[in-house]
Amino acid sequence: MQTFESFVSWLNGWVWESGFTIGEERLPFVVIALIGTGLYLTFNLGFVQLRRLGHGIAITSGKYDDPDEPGDVSHFQALTTALSATVGIGNIAGVAIAIHFGGPGALFWMWVTAFLGMATKYTEVTLAQHYRTVSHDSDGKKWEGTVAGGPMYYIERGLGDKWKPLAIIFAVLLGVTAFMTGNAIQANTVADSMFTTFGVPPYVTGLVTSAVVLMVIVGGIGRIGAVTGVLAPAMAGIYVAAALAILAVNWQAIIPSFLLIFREAFNPTAGIAGTGMGVFLVTMMWGVRRGLFSNEAGQGSAPIAHAAAKTDEPVSEGVVALLEPFIDTIVICTLTALVIITTGVWQDRVTTEILLTGGDLSYVENNDRNGVSPVDIPSTTIAYENGMSPSGALGEARIAWHEVPVEQLFIDEGMSQPFTGTIDPGAGVATARSGETYESLWGAAVESGAPLTMMGFRQGLPGNWGDMIVLVSVLLFAISTAISWSYYGDRCAYYLFGTGALMPYKLVYVLMHFVGAVVPLASVWALGDVLLGMVILPNLLALIMLTPKVKELTNSYFERQPWLEAEKRRTGN
Repeated sequence: MQTFESFVSWLNGWVWESGFTIGEERLPFVVIALIGTGLYLTFNLGFVQLRRLGHGIAITSGKYDDPDEPGDVSHFQALTTALSATVGIGNIAGVAIAIHFGGPGALFWMWVTAFLGMATKYTEVTLAQHYRTVSHDSDGKKWEGTVAGGPMYYIERGLGDKWKPLAIIFAVLLGVTAFMTGNAIQANTVADSMFTTFGVPPYVTGLVTSAVVLMVIVGGIGRIGAVTGVLAPAMAGIYVAAALAILAVNWQAIIPSFLLIFREAFNPTAGIAGTGMGVFLVTMMWGVRRGLFSNEAGQGSAPIAHAAAKTDEPVSEGVVALLEPFIDTIVICTLTALVIITTGVWQDRVTTEILLTGGDLSYVENNDRNGVSPVDIPSTTIAYENGMSPSGALGEARIAWHEVPVEQLFIDEGMSQPFTGTIDPGAGVATARSGETYESLWGAAVESGAPLTMMGFRQGLPGNWGDMIVLVSVLLFAISTAISWSYYGDRCAYYLFGTGALMPYKLVYVLMHFVGAVVPLASVWALGDVLLGMVILPNLLALIMLTPKVKELTNSYFERQPWLEAEKRRTGN
């Protein structure tokens, strides 16, 4: 496992840290590509995310639906399928992680990513609809679907056969990304939340959620659309209502929280994890990274779901897709962040059992920026006197939880008996001076991910049940996200290998869901981020090269106004 974690760490650095050096800081190429493409599309399409948002709402309402048009699902079901993949763990755990490492200012960069992502999402969905393939199901296998579309199709068909290798690379990367970002991370967050709240072993949670995912995805996009069409609005409604209730109670802290977000976006000082404290580009990177994970704009995944919508007008689905980053990031992620900031839980330390053999245990050392940096598991023992590590010198490792140092360790839950002795990181054992050994200790530690959001809801709502709303939301969000991402992955398998690969892919997908539930959180998220950073590059290149086609389709659509004819056919007027 240590070798795997080191490899993932190396890949993560290569993908998310390679870039231009500005002073002592580095602006990653992935961030430049993502924001740069969003800016390019925003200006070239005349700020389509502002001018056509209202039309997207009208299309989504079903006002112009025509059931006889080609496709597998309605506009609304396509949107909810895509939203079920985007509104989820990124909104609950991802926001908390961004604040944990980048400080409150990371939310501002999530907003920037979302605003620009609206234009990006419009472009990729319009192209996915235009270049999709539609077949007629003659053998009744609805789980195979009748529509296939997405970046691999518009790369090959839009750019020409000579670009097919790039389309294949994208399909392979997204197919693997589906295993991790849309699947294993979801299972991991549910398992982490269930273990933190109820002590349920991760493998038990993994078995249950894997069974649920299997039962749905075998039914194909039709069943997926039917399930997400109910789950997505219901779970989002409950979560948003609870968050608004907390903000109503803490209304006096809302404006100061916004001021903190804007101030920390450009002059960060308040990061909890020392890796992000006072470093502008780190705050920006965490905001962009988590923003991308949350709304998926530019990643090329959501266009696969939207390609299945029943329409013969590509732009009509593109304007529907505009709603996704707005709902997902600008609305729901902001509510999550405000709950965490206004309740103050992002800075709280709580009594935590520090498992020495896994969990969220990590090791850090002081760096020359008055913060800390994560390090690999030390090969030597660490001495503790009266619960505290005696050395604070550079290069001296100490125990951390979520990469934040635990200042004092105790042998009891009441934290009345400080630990004195040595800790063997390799063996995962603490040996007291008396000779007694422990596999876990106790300390005041900060939370991150979904448990941090749960703390905010528990503290923000009266009683001690607020975290249950988050727990239920995590469970429903994660399952619906995994369900939707299975469709993204099987379309990639279909593109690469044909229908014969679909059922084997679904079965491996379910297996990876279980694996994700039982491996360490940090490793799963890091590998998911690596794949995210890699898969967007071929898609962004295609979007830039095919922008003239999108402008042509857009101008034609709004000049012809075909939705008016559709409404006449539907109403008979």
